[in-house]
Amino acid sequence: MTVLTQGPAGLAREATAVSHLDGLESEAVHIFREVAGEFERPVILFSGGKDSIVMLHLALKAFAPASVPFSLLHVDTGHNFPEVLDYRDRAVAAHGLRLHVALVQDYIDRGVLRERPDGTRNPLQTLPLTEKIQAERFDAVFGGGRRDEEKARAKERVFSLRDEFSQWDPRRQRPELWNLYNGRHSPGEHVRVFPLSNWTELDVWQYIAREAVELPEIYYAHHREVFRRGGMWLTAGEWGGPRDGERVEKRRVRYRTVGDMSCTGAVDSDADTVEKVIAEIAVSRLTERGATRADDKLSEAAMEDRKREGYF
Repeated sequence: MTVLTQGPAGLAREATAVSHLDGLESEAVHIFREVAGEFERPVILFSGGKDSIVMLHLALKAFAPASVPFSLLHVDTGHNFPEVLDYRDRAVAAHGLRLHVALVQDYIDRGVLRERPDGTRNPLQTLPLTEKIQAERFDAVFGGGRRDEEKARAKERVFSLRDEFSQWDPRRQRPELWNLYNGRHSPGEHVRVFPLSNWTELDVWQYIAREAVELPEIYYAHHREVFRRGGMWLTAGEWGGPRDGERVEKRRVRYRTVGDMSCTGAVDSDADTVEKVIAEIAVSRLTERGATRADDKLSEAAMEDRKREGYF
């Protein structure tokens, strides 16, 4: 978009008006390039969820026409939505990327981790994630976390230092005045990097609309068999649902965020296009995680406790 401004000589001149989305995109692209210049073995966490999809789209833009100089990493709980895993694999093949997968099931089979009584495996992701980071010697790990999602994530810097045990100490965070990022770290430590920190859920969807980014159909309204638990509509599956007394019904729903099937709830919706989703989010009073993620409701400080242990 362009506007006319008055020049010093009284002549009208053309100036470029930078939109809000342009500013966010520019910041994210700068962060990707900064990491490429500062670190030796960065990796992008990629699950096939909307935030990681937007993050990959930005990385592709940051280094075009060259290929993305980072590999991808996914911690697979074994309870992921099939639509999302299918998208993940198609995206990897389409862009010729290398994908590392850490399987929670492997740790359960070896007796290192045990299934939880509630069936959710989201809290079990921490050990596979941190061990994969250490084994592959990744020194920078991109995540799609945003400050508007949850109060613990609002405390994070864009560059968030993790110690040799992948643990987070809020007191060790560094100032980031004037968008200057400090990637200094000791051997064994690494930095978690959040290019979407300053984005909101609405920003993400508006950017998806502007860039015509493809998403798994699970994010749009569709008919699905679900059951009610803990105030949320959950998808039935081998993870342990439904229980006796929990009635399965077919409803028109969509997902605002996507994680483990056992703890990610759907919302009733008729929003089957990007434009309708944007209109729906614009009037929502609940954050996406607050409305649809049971793992964040385990305790008041559930997310912060997991982040201290090494989770995102």
